[in-house]
Amino acid sequence: MSEENKGYGADSIQALEGMEHVRKRPSMYIGDVGIRGLHHLVYEVVDNSIDEAMAGHCDRIDVWINENGSVSVKDNGRGIPVAIHKKEGVSALQVVMTKIGAGGKFDKDSYKVSGGLHGVGVSCVNALSIDLKATVYREGKEYEQEYTRGKIKYEVREVGSSSDQGTMVTFSPDPEIFTQTTEFNYDTLSLRMRELSFLNKGIKISITDKRNKDDEGNYVQDHFESTEGLVEFVKYLDSTRTPIMNNVISMEGEKNGIPVEVAMIYNNSYAENLHSYVNNINTHEGGTHLSGFRRGLTHTLKKYADESGLLSKMKFEIAGDDFREGLTAIVSVKVSEPQFEGQTKTKLGNREVTSAVSQAVSEMLTNFLEENPNEAKIIVQKVMLAAQARHAAAKAREMVQRKTPMGGAGLPGKLSDCSEKDPAICELYLVEGDSAGGTAKQGRDRNYQAILPLRGKILNVEKALEHKIYDNEEIKNMFTALGVTIGTEEDARALNTSKLRYHKIVIMTDADVDGSHIRTLILTLCFRYMKALIEQGYLYIATPPLYQVKKGNKAEYCWSDEERNKLITELGKDNPDSVKVQRYKGLGEMNAEQLWETTMDPERRTLKIVTLDNAAEADRVFSMLMGDEVPPRREFIEANAKYANIDA
Repeated sequence: MSEENKGYGADSIQALEGMEHVRKRPSMYIGDVGIRGLHHLVYEVVDNSIDEAMAGHCDRIDVWINENGSVSVKDNGRGIPVAIHKKEGVSALQVVMTKIGAGGKFDKDSYKVSGGLHGVGVSCVNALSIDLKATVYREGKEYEQEYTRGKIKYEVREVGSSSDQGTMVTFSPDPEIFTQTTEFNYDTLSLRMRELSFLNKGIKISITDKRNKDDEGNYVQDHFESTEGLVEFVKYLDSTRTPIMNNVISMEGEKNGIPVEVAMIYNNSYAENLHSYVNNINTHEGGTHLSGFRRGLTHTLKKYADESGLLSKMKFEIAGDDFREGLTAIVSVKVSEPQFEGQTKTKLGNREVTSAVSQAVSEMLTNFLEENPNEAKIIVQKVMLAAQARHAAAKAREMVQRKTPMGGAGLPGKLSDCSEKDPAICELYLVEGDSAGGTAKQGRDRNYQAILPLRGKILNVEKALEHKIYDNEEIKNMFTALGVTIGTEEDARALNTSKLRYHKIVIMTDADVDGSHIRTLILTLCFRYMKALIEQGYLYIATPPLYQVKKGNKAEYCWSDEERNKLITELGKDNPDSVKVQRYKGLGEMNAEQLWETTMDPERRTLKIVTLDNAAEADRVFSMLMGDEVPPRREFIEANAKYANIDA
């Protein structure tokens, strides 16, 4: 028997029980074990309470981040049943909390629709928590059970009487699983609670951070309750844009047994902002419900435009994309048995949903257009302008595509490419300015690190017509260097990354105000026109040091004021005047060796990966920071100025 097979026998086959499998392969259930997966634990618990609300048994959900870093979620629903489960022989609460695939979501009499249909929600959270306590308020009594890493500490027990009704879950994530961090971000959780309140109007949702207090000594907290639902959601997302119509177009009803809710409005921007949800889950990859929306929108608007005669002078054919320029829309459906692609639930596959949403949108728009002829005319005129702009953009895109390396016209002259050809190994640094670009070229590892210097500040794509974007020299160089193309069979504006030349694209700018602005401009470009780079995990931000602290021949680097102050105290305890501090305002102030060892060396550098946790909120923030409307931006700066580092 060969050495390779000697240790492979019957005992090598592992049959993992449900909870063990979750701990062995947590990313299969929550996406990853980083910051996103950590917060997903809270969403799973909250989703159970939302399901109670969707079933009509709950109208209040409270979330706390406790002083010790644990999270508590309480609702006023029916309370998880505590009686003995006939098949399992233990309390139903214990079954729900410790068995993968157990729960009321599979019983159509209990829940008609639910986000957690895979049945791994709260039991998965239990398995990945160092401790979890479930408290049930039901039929005038209070019950509890505690667990460690998914295993019970004691049987379900009655601990007293209570006038409350509902369930409360408190858990602490296991640091053995979440090695990066176990600290919850309040803003991240608060944004999701706000989103859930819009998607489920009438439900009161609160979140409180017991780790922090405001200026008045109260815990930091937010309370959300929406009376208009998606209409209010659209108004919130579009608060930083200028609408071209007076009212949000909306509908709420049921088609072919599928509850459908839609809200939409047109603004004077050039971006398309569509957000879709299934049973409160953000399906950022879309699916059949989004296809149905697009079909209904295009068919109805095109029919109206043709019949009105407004298109008689058009030289170009109207395309589906033209009807969505400057459109902000939210589509939310409730499906009893949704077919998702995997546990992360990013794309809906139920074919019957397409026609249901298409019919609903068609009826909604037909009624609106007939009742509002003036606004209908404004929308059609917007579509006509979009068609003209698309025609110009198509020509500009062709020019970009011709200059891609696959098109034969060569790479940008400013690009200092690497010798390695495997995209999985290659890195591209987008560097601010020729000076820093020159230093980076000297300091890099030429085998796998490429450098593309960017001259000045690139175009703000939030305020530019699409063809102007593709005409911009710096942006053209980026597309050409990356090897990406624009447009697929499904979407003319989608990014095709099949020939992407680098799987690490690193934004490296100065650590000052101008550098931050350039970084934001590049991020805006990527979010609006190269979102696939973010979604596929290819975009990063370099973190050059802010200071060099030196004493004699000893020099160390600091990335924050706190690090600098601590190091000054340590090095200067005998003689403070002997410590010299240099503030790096630009990459060009470092020599090639310093830039390599602090910012580019994989063994020592820190890269921040750019992720997209909440597309709707990212859309709103980019519009606010980079759009035309000044008041929302001023309000944001005033509210956050105390956190900003202002360079004198």
